[in-house]
Amino acid sequence: MDAITLLRNDHKTVERLFKRFEKAGDRALVEKREIVDRIVEELSIHATIEEQYFYPVARATVPGTEDIALESLEEHHIVKWVLSELDGMDPAEERFDAKMTVLIENVRHHVEEEEQEFFPKVRAELDRSALAELGEAMATAKEMAPSHPHPRSPDTPPGNLAAAAGAGMVDRIGDTVSGVAQGSVSAVQDLIALILGRRKRSASPTGSKVARSTAHDVRGGASKITDDAVAAAVRAKRTAATAAAGAKKTASAAVDGTKDTARTASKGAKRTATTAKRSAKRTATTAKRSSAKRSTTTAKRSSATRTARSGAAKKASSATRSTAKKAAAAAS
Repeated sequence: MDAITLLRNDHKTVERLFKRFEKAGDRALVEKREIVDRIVEELSIHATIEEQYFYPVARATVPGTEDIALESLEEHHIVKWVLSELDGMDPAEERFDAKMTVLIENVRHHVEEEEQEFFPKVRAELDRSALAELGEAMATAKEMAPSHPHPRSPDTPPGNLAAAAGAGMVDRIGDTVSGVAQGSVSAVQDLIALILGRRKRSASPTGSKVARSTAHDVRGGASKITDDAVAAAVRAKRTAATAAAGAKKTASAAVDGTKDTARTASKGAKRTATTAKRSAKRTATTAKRSSAKRSTTTAKRSSATRTARSGAAKKASSATRSTAKKAAAAAS
């Protein structure tokens, strides 16, 4: 990416942030603070790389850019002071929006002059290779540029090179400390929300990209530890629930088996009792029938015997009477 394209992209990024701020409602204080933090960072870095590389190269190689470069440095100076006042300023203060309005107007004017007057002259004088090398140097410088404004620091070489390096290091240390602090606070709030069964608050760290990234990392790391602990507890709970369910099924199966055995035994006993009852009934019936038959047969036999005996007695009596008659007749 060549130098002019890189700077134009920075302008577009800042303009999108300006429009977001202008659309934010009067009560959108958190959103405004977040937007302004990003504006402060973007413009601080952008101004630094222009002052370190673009303006010095243009003044040294492109005719007719000396005055434009000097005016741009003064415009930067004014913007840095406003940024330094906005940096960390409470959005609820009555002059917060007014300062942002002045900042937006100044930056838009500055961007218009650069893109319509300054950039065309530089592109017409420097070839693609030179612009590409300049763009590469500026892209590298962005990685170490200060993320906050330093209006009292030198803005021309060689003083600005050393000052920017030191300021960039200090800013990143401060941003990292700020990110750690914000991330730690958020992590504690997440833990409290978890304990109370509430929803976690949405992440809205403030400050530079380094501060926001560090805050997200710290919060994410703490959240992962908490989530792992919760997951372990959930797994243990599920294991216990599975074991309890298994024991319940086993007990239920045992109870069902006992019930089945009891029902089978009951049915068997019932069938046995019924069979015994029927057998006893059949035995009693058979015995009754046999006894009656024997009694009838015996009675018949006894009656026949008596009848026979009675006939014999009658025959004997008749014979005796006949013999007596014969004896009496003989005697007479």
